[in-house]
Amino acid sequence: MARHIYSCPLRWSDMDAFGHVNNVTFLRYLEEARVDFMWRLAPGNGSNAFTGGVVVARHEIDYLRPLVHRHRPVTIETWVTEIKAAYLTLRYEIKDEDALYVRAATRIVPYDLDQGRPRRVTPEEEKFLTEYLEPDPVKKRAAKKASEAATKPAGSADGSERAEAEGAVSV
Repeated sequence: MARHIYSCPLRWSDMDAFGHVNNVTFLRYLEEARVDFMWRLAPGNGSNAFTGGVVVARHEIDYLRPLVHRHRPVTIETWVTEIKAAYLTLRYEIKDEDALYVRAATRIVPYDLDQGRPRRVTPEEEKFLTEYLEPDPVKKRAAKKASEAATKPAGSADGSERAEAEGAVSV
């Protein structure tokens, strides 16, 4: 399973008043990595893969640590976790050798710009995307927790485990 690696420079203008990369800037970083992945690495010379247009349908971002300006770029790893007939899901990690700053996901919908409507993932696009396909780590963790919860004897969960099992989130 391959991951696309993008080296993303930090710009002084990426910083906010608190001296770290602004949350919106992380979306730009993801966009840069996604464009590099989908258009520069599209298979074959003269390929039309992804050139007909795509739209972002959804973003999810978990901010794990603040990132402050430095001259060394961050690494953005991008991979595919889901390929469906009319959309795909990309996952990302923004990190360096010392820390993981962001985990994120984007749902992409192929789009026919001429007709102004969504289109299907082409066989050529699917073949390319499959090279970067990995199981979704979030869904994998959730399935593991559900499996573990199902094998626990009744009444064995403490209060926090019960709240978590019922969907409550503690902060």
